[in-house]
Amino acid sequence: MRIVQDNLNTHTPAALYEAFEPAEARRILQRVEFHYTPKHGSWLNMAEIEIAIFARGCLSRRVESMHILRERIAALEAERNAQRCTISWRFTSHDARVKLHDLYPVVNNNLD
Repeated sequence: MRIVQDNLNTHTPAALYEAFEPAEARRILQRVEFHYTPKHGSWLNMAEIEIAIFARGCLSRRVESMHILRERIAALEAERNAQRCTISWRFTSHDARVKLHDLYPVVNNNLD
């Protein structure tokens, strides 16, 4: 099993030993492979955008079988690759300050 996760300091194999008995933690660790995402950047937002595109394109109507789902995914993947689709990231720090105003303190500089 592959686990893709961010680099939070609690996301380590040692965390399994805190949650499970040592024998169970070892058993789980023998079956998993950790993949860590980049420490910086908006990779998660881009991944969510791609997942949403595939969900709309492949799951917006009934799926009769896994075979048909795989065909839809392959067709959409081929189409997006042929068109060289990219994500144009436009969320700026100003946008973040407006949208996430509770997280950004207001600093009043009275230096004059």
